[in-house]
Amino acid sequence: MSSRWLVLASTAFLSLALCAPGTAQSSGEQKWVGTWASSQMLAEGFGAYPFAKATLREIVHVSNGGPRIRVRFTNEYGQDSLLIGSAHVAVSAGGAAIKDGTDHALTFGGASSVRIPQGAAIYSDPVELAVEPLSSLAVSIYIPAQIMRAETEHQLAMQDNYVADGDQTAAATLTDPSPLRSWYFLSGIDVPAVEGARAVIAFGDSITDGAVSTNNANHRWPDVLAARLKQERGLENVSVLNEGISGNRVVNESTGPSALSRIDRDILAQNGVRYLIVLESINDIGRLQRAFAPEDRVTAQTLEEGLKQIAEAAHQHGIKAFGATLTPYGGAGYSTPQGEQVREDVNNWIRTSGVFDGVVDFDQITRDPANPNKFNPAYDSGDHLHPNDAGYKAMAEGIDLSLFK
Repeated sequence: MSSRWLVLASTAFLSLALCAPGTAQSSGEQKWVGTWASSQMLAEGFGAYPFAKATLREIVHVSNGGPRIRVRFTNEYGQDSLLIGSAHVAVSAGGAAIKDGTDHALTFGGASSVRIPQGAAIYSDPVELAVEPLSSLAVSIYIPAQIMRAETEHQLAMQDNYVADGDQTAAATLTDPSPLRSWYFLSGIDVPAVEGARAVIAFGDSITDGAVSTNNANHRWPDVLAARLKQERGLENVSVLNEGISGNRVVNESTGPSALSRIDRDILAQNGVRYLIVLESINDIGRLQRAFAPEDRVTAQTLEEGLKQIAEAAHQHGIKAFGATLTPYGGAGYSTPQGEQVREDVNNWIRTSGVFDGVVDFDQITRDPANPNKFNPAYDSGDHLHPNDAGYKAMAEGIDLSLFK
């Protein structure tokens, strides 16, 4: 899947005379760094929405600011080409509204509409829009009636997005919008790479995705880390890109593609990446409770090899990889003594193997000192698997910022 995405995406980028993510640019071209990203999957179940003659207004919280931006749209899981009739970007005013005087139409090779091939992604032309660090943008997309047998989404946005009838991409606020809880056809935003600009990829599952955090509040641990970096001298231009997928597993597909199958797309193809934090494996371990298939019977060694593959791929591209220990899951619906032993073995390997350039010890930060296999009650969302807002904050505040210097 990854190599297919890159081939098709590269074709689309070249057709628009744009630069594919992660590739070298000539000295005369603008260099970019990612300021927001989401990891894509096939829309299924309630996420499969029959869009036709509709405007999507999608709200994203950026990390770095800049004087201009470009937006990346995707049709990775489409079975047909995707026609975007028009697209706009503006500074969000909250809800489905945009701030006066900030609306800008997006173009694609100078055209106001674009057809994205099946399996591909494209960038918009750069647009002059002053974006403040840690601000929220509204990206509006008009989807005309067309054959659409599959949609591409990021399922768990933890953010209210909106859909409304007709082309309302330039509207100050949408008329009769309905809420959406996913991001559709939208996978990234870049800003110009100023001196010191570089990106951190937060690569993981629902705990990186921000599950159970407060909706619309940007309280995921990558959000809190981004805010910390803005306050640290010399790290003000370091962005954080959240590439978490809820339900993700290292070696097998579950919700969305496996971690191993999305290395190229979600790490190596992102612009300006210098660092990677990997927090993966708890969903592989959770499957041990009900091993429906032989591949569900993972061992610590299986997971360690998968994590090693991720770190080595990063190293081959000059990216420092930091291993994050797995947070406690005692009392969660899929916890077992067998799984707890695997979790402890994987954590010990992350801390001692030397595979990673550094360790982020989320286990140490979030566990209950009296019951180390369980969350600290102050950080437990109640499901004994995901942190609450205080837990996500503690995770981000426990990261040693010297890792990024």
